[in-house]
Amino acid sequence: MTGKDWLTARPVAHRGLHDEAAGIIENTSSAFAGAMACDYAIELDMQLAGDGNVIVFHDETLDRLTHQTGPVIDMSVPELRRARFRNSNDRIQILEEVLEQVDEKVPLILEVKSQWTNVGPLEQRVVEILSHYQGAAAVMSFDTNSVATLRTLSPGLTLGLVAEKFGAVEYAALGWYRRFCSTHLLHAFSIKPDFINYNVKHLPALAPSIARKVGLPLLTWTVRTPHDGEVAARYADAMVFEGFRP
Repeated sequence: MTGKDWLTARPVAHRGLHDEAAGIIENTSSAFAGAMACDYAIELDMQLAGDGNVIVFHDETLDRLTHQTGPVIDMSVPELRRARFRNSNDRIQILEEVLEQVDEKVPLILEVKSQWTNVGPLEQRVVEILSHYQGAAAVMSFDTNSVATLRTLSPGLTLGLVAEKFGAVEYAALGWYRRFCSTHLLHAFSIKPDFINYNVKHLPALAPSIARKVGLPLLTWTVRTPHDGEVAARYADAMVFEGFRP
């Protein structure tokens, strides 16, 4: 493979190859090991803990996945490690531990879980950590300000925009203009992302189709059904999947 062909060379396991019923929880060491065993690329989520470390965890709170409750940002890594996942022996990891586990064996696509405010501290820390990693890795976010900041901090980093039809209810806090620009990928002209990751439920759509025609790889999330797979095969270059094994 040359350039950034690795972005679309294989299916991408959404939050790792997880199966909660089997005790394999999303964004954990077990889920990542499963994805690696199948030679899938891995998508994962990153956010800041209260002590400034980058943890691999999706939700803003511990409530859904663990036996504890409370906002992640209020807790240090030692406190977060004490949060036991439901039906699993895994613990919350910091990003460096995941990079050590993956060890360049499969590509990584890391999503910045932005809170849409206070952009900068998380992005700076992610850039610092990835500067020591030699494997195939890309960073993406729904938050265009986050991606723009990453582009400034590390011009050579492989970056993507995550997008969908930004609804007025789900994204009310963003305002209509920002929702419009994000839906139609208008920030791509200034940020110059290396790829797009668009909601499979909203394909086909004009903006991602244009992006693909001008050479930007198009990933699509989250493929869970045969119909989703058909849409992904027709309109995208690679799929971010969960709930089955491609």
